[in-house]
Amino acid sequence: MPQHSTKSLRGALGGSDLADRRLLGARQGVALGDIVQGSCLNIDRAALAGRSVLVVTGDQLTAALALIALDGLVSRLVVAPPDLRSDLLPTVIADAEVDAIVSDFDPVTFAALGVPLFARCGLPIVRPDDDADGGRATEWVLLTSGTTGVPKMVVHSLEALTGAITPEPSRARPIVWATFYDIRRYGGLQILLRAMLAPSSLVLSEAGEPVVDHLHRLADAGVTHISGTPSHWRRALMCGTARAISPEYVRLSGEIADQAILNALRETYPQAAIGHAYASTEAGVGFAVDDGLEGFPASLLDQHGKDPEIRVEDGSVRIRSTRAASRYLGAAPDRLADADGFIDTGDMVERRGDRYYFVGRRGGIINVGGLKVHPEEVEAVINRHHGVRMSLVRARKSPIMGSIVVADVVLDGRPADAATGPAGDALKDEIIRFCRGALPQHKVPAAIRFVPSLDVTTAGKLARHHA
Repeated sequence: MPQHSTKSLRGALGGSDLADRRLLGARQGVALGDIVQGSCLNIDRAALAGRSVLVVTGDQLTAALALIALDGLVSRLVVAPPDLRSDLLPTVIADAEVDAIVSDFDPVTFAALGVPLFARCGLPIVRPDDDADGGRATEWVLLTSGTTGVPKMVVHSLEALTGAITPEPSRARPIVWATFYDIRRYGGLQILLRAMLAPSSLVLSEAGEPVVDHLHRLADAGVTHISGTPSHWRRALMCGTARAISPEYVRLSGEIADQAILNALRETYPQAAIGHAYASTEAGVGFAVDDGLEGFPASLLDQHGKDPEIRVEDGSVRIRSTRAASRYLGAAPDRLADADGFIDTGDMVERRGDRYYFVGRRGGIINVGGLKVHPEEVEAVINRHHGVRMSLVRARKSPIMGSIVVADVVLDGRPADAATGPAGDALKDEIIRFCRGALPQHKVPAAIRFVPSLDVTTAGKLARHHA
């Protein structure tokens, strides 16, 4: 069951240490005490009470201020992710019955949308708050990632969102959380909530900020706990300043955490506890694995009646939990859970001995002559090669096989000439032989291409382009 019982996020920010705890963006920050005592809105909070509000901002710090100010006040809080296309706004507004927008953009941006109320949000916090009622049970609406059309809108409660967060024991050194995620998506929002309830400070990421600059900011803030996807971490470890930080706890989620990245983090941060968590926007936080190994123990499936409860059916992870979303929004919403209350995540696993291993997404399979290949499974093998930092496996059309497997590979600290000429060809052959020793022939890449970097989505995941 959830460990925190609070009517609102704003109401949870009590205690005598609020002046010492801060939300830190790339250019400015704010003490939590100021957030509680003042207002970040340019109108009275009472004007927004009971409304369905869309929060759409260009800045994560502004988004955090808005979420804290509005939870418990409005009836519905719709959190727009940073990559939400403007042409999708009318659909989101209609399906969520939005009647107010809170933003740091110019109001003219939304003038044609027909929303009756606009409020500006941001720093500085300059005036005392009003006495608007803050005791409502606010619906939190998050948008899913990874879709090419209209994203699904998923309804959560604050209680469900905080269900996996346990109180931190008292300690001498203050906790400072950081995340590579954007807090306007589920993974980043989890870290915002965790930091607010820990209690701790939080250092926010900044879109487009060079990794070097971000790591220096984290070091300057004295970060102790930090979260990101495996792709976030691979990019960070390629940077010479990765050791500028000295975290106590490193957390991975959002993608498959293979053994190569877990080992690399252990080598870089030997003093840190390293764990990977499994979660989805719909199912919530399922579990965390802290034994340093990829995959998860099969014993997690033996906990019938526990919360959360996990099943594997037809190779797919299914979760029933009080941490899950309650429903989808939309004109013709999809069914969220099955008749037994389990949500099918679409994440595929295989059991090997007493452990399950993630192999990929149900919809991401490459068909090679009628045989199935999960790109992530091949990437996990390639990434184990000592010369590789990260890889992306994709399909290439073949007139004979339908598709063949090829891979884009980022090398790990090799000189430029190692990727070209005879030396580069030899290294490609070596990686292919390495794959042959661990994979069936149809899963072995037919070709390797060395690239300087790989694209990552705003959700922190490898950008997969289908051929």
